[in-house]
Amino acid sequence: MSEKCCRDRIAGNTQTTAQGIALIDQLEREHCLNREEMAYLIASQCPELQDYAQKKARAVCDSRYGKRIFIRGLIEFTNYCRNDCYYCGIRRSNACAERYRLQEEDILACCREGERLGFRTFVLQGGEDPYYTDERMVSLIRQIRQEHPDCAITLSLGERERSSYERLWEAGADRYLLRHETAVESHYRKLHPQELSLEHRKQCLRDLKEIGFQTGCGFMVGSPGQTAEYLAEDFWFIHELQPEMVGIGPFIPHQDTPFAGEEPGGLEQTLYLLSLLRIQQPDVLLPSTTALATIHPQGRERGILAGANVVMPNLSPMGVREKYLLYDGKKSVGGESAEGLSELKKRMEKLGYQVVVDRGDHCSLS
Repeated sequence: MSEKCCRDRIAGNTQTTAQGIALIDQLEREHCLNREEMAYLIASQCPELQDYAQKKARAVCDSRYGKRIFIRGLIEFTNYCRNDCYYCGIRRSNACAERYRLQEEDILACCREGERLGFRTFVLQGGEDPYYTDERMVSLIRQIRQEHPDCAITLSLGERERSSYERLWEAGADRYLLRHETAVESHYRKLHPQELSLEHRKQCLRDLKEIGFQTGCGFMVGSPGQTAEYLAEDFWFIHELQPEMVGIGPFIPHQDTPFAGEEPGGLEQTLYLLSLLRIQQPDVLLPSTTALATIHPQGRERGILAGANVVMPNLSPMGVREKYLLYDGKKSVGGESAEGLSELKKRMEKLGYQVVVDRGDHCSLS
C-alpha cells in the first residue's frame, strides 16, 4: 500500500471515530438516536469507540446504582418447549434433548436454598411447556410469595395470553423476562418457524408493561442474518418500549439445531452493544449473561465493565443443569452457579464492585 493510501485510510478512520464519538455523546444527552445514526454507530465499531463507550457506560451506571452488582437466582425448571425456534437447543424437534420438569416442591426447595445463600430475587425460567398451566403457576407463585414475602419473583415463560399474564401478576409475580430476539420481521422469519409471530411477541411485551410487570426484553448478538440496521431497529424498539430490564448475549450455536454450523456472535460486539444500551437506557437493569461467560473466561467481568449491573447464578438442581442447554458449552458451575457465590463476589470485588443481596428494583437506587 502506498504512503498516500495509508494517510487516506488513517484520515478516514479518524473521521469515522470522531463521528462515532459525537454520536455517543448525543446518545448520552438525548437517550436516543434515529435508526440511521444508530446503524452507523454500530457499524463503526472500533477499539477507540468501544473504549469511549465503555467508559461512558460505566460512569452512567455508577451514577445510577453506585458500585453495586445485583444477583438473581436462576431456576431453570423445565426444558420442554412447544416451539421450534431454529437457534434453540430445547426446541421441540430436538430428539437428542434429555427432557425434565421440576415439580413444585423441587422449585420451592431451590428458593429456600437461594434465600439461605443470600438471594432475594428468583428467576423462574423454562421453555413454553403446556404442563405449567396458569393454575400450576399461580399455585407455585403464591407458595413462593408466602414463604419469601420480601423476595422478588421474576418469570421467563415465553409467550402467553394477556389473561394469563394478569393471573400471574395477581398471584404475586413482580417481573417478566421475554427476549424479543429481533425487532425486524424478515430477520424474525429467518430465526423462527411460520407459526410464531413477531407482532404477537411485541404485543406480549406491551401487555406485560401495561399490567404492571417490571418487563425485560432483549436480543441475541450475531444471530444468523443480523445486520447493523437490524440491531438499530432493536435499539429503537427498546427506546419505544422503555423496559426495566434488557438482556443481550452472543448467539452461540447448538449442535442439534439447524444453525449448528453458523458462526457464533462476537465478544467485542456484544460488549460494545452493552455499553450503548447502558448509555441509551441509563436506569435499566442489564445482566452480564452466562453466554458471555461461556465464550470467554473473563466474559462476566468484561460485561460488568461494559455497563452491566446484574448477574444470574444458577440455582437449579445440579442434576438438571446440563440438560437446560439452549446452546453448546453453557457454563453452570464456578462463578456461574449459586454455590460459587463467594467466588463471584471475589471476582466482582477485584473490579471494584460489591455484590449486594437486596432486590435491586429498577429506578429505586439512585
